[in-house]
Amino acid sequence: MGRTPDRDPGPRLEEEVQFEEQSSDPTVLGGVRYVSGSFRMLDGTGVFDPRAGSGLTENAHKALRQLIHFIENGPAESFASGAYRETLPAANPFPTSVVWWESSSKVKKIVERLLTWTGVNLTTDQWKVYDTDGSTVLATVTDSISYSGVFETSRTRTIA
Repeated sequence: MGRTPDRDPGPRLEEEVQFEEQSSDPTVLGGVRYVSGSFRMLDGTGVFDPRAGSGLTENAHKALRQLIHFIENGPAESFASGAYRETLPAANPFPTSVVWWESSSKVKKIVERLLTWTGVNLTTDQWKVYDTDGSTVLATVTDSISYSGVFETSRTRTIA
């Protein structure tokens, strides 16, 4: 069995590892330093705080989180109740617009789904997620769908 850094055979047993306070970020890939009360690490992308989250910007995370909460059937977790859904044209088996509004007053949009039909086939399915002002689009996801008869053969997704 190999020797550990403390020159004893077998596994090295420690209760904890303590880092001395440093004044600058790590400079070597894979480096870890304790700087101003928090850990800083350096990888191939750059220096980061491992407690700072996923690495997404706040706006990117907000857009992704909202898309997760809405796709398929409207607002869910983290949104106030009372949202209102409007499907147009009304009582039509092939709707072209489904909008979730903050309330039945229909002032602020939350999410909008625009549908394009070719006969009975849905050929474009577009989702738009709105910021809290109800008019600024945070993210748009558009699927272009191809068919063989009534059977879907492919789908291309564009995210903007």
